[in-house]
Amino acid sequence: MSGFHEVRFPLRLALGATGGPVRRTDIVNLSNGREQRNQRWRDSRRSYDAGSGVKSLTDLYAVLEFFEARGGQLYGFRFRDPVDWKSCAPGEAVSATDQAIGAGDGETAAFQLVKTYADSGGSWVRRIVKPVAGTVALSVDGVGQAPEVFSVDAATGIVTFAAGHVPAVGAVVRAGYEFDVPVRFDTDRIDVNLAHFDAGRIPTIPLTEVLA
Repeated sequence: MSGFHEVRFPLRLALGATGGPVRRTDIVNLSNGREQRNQRWRDSRRSYDAGSGVKSLTDLYAVLEFFEARGGQLYGFRFRDPVDWKSCAPGEAVSATDQAIGAGDGETAAFQLVKTYADSGGSWVRRIVKPVAGTVALSVDGVGQAPEVFSVDAATGIVTFAAGHVPAVGAVVRAGYEFDVPVRFDTDRIDVNLAHFDAGRIPTIPLTEVLA
């Protein structure tokens, strides 16, 4: 991913952010009162506002410093979604069997981390491209894999099995992990408001996901 800095937006500020997935759907109202819907985006795109996380003058300065280091909208960065940041539900512990990421064919060694969102009505598979280093666990047919038998590219979300450990034909490869969302500032301007002597706020800090 070009134009990207592998640094994370300050976590204490991200926890106070608002936002989530955005989709684009065209809706055409027909003359008979019915409607037709067309999905414009295949995948959703996350959008956040981190302004509500700024509580003090220290927080305000941290945002200004981070904004300047990224050149405004020029460089992307990592951001932890306050709700959706791991392979399982928020209240659960990450497990090596959380998400199916592929099936072995006896030759393929590299697998892309993904997360599936599903219920009885449908499903959507999301590529995870910014796993948190040191958090990825793998299993093959339910058997946990030792860390030394695979490597993780934290910049792309691709896990690669070492020679001699490639999954056999039909073996289900699953993974558990924590992850960040690749985002950029959605503005080239930061408006600072000094509420009083030792406190300040930034009314809005818009962030938008950068799709790989």
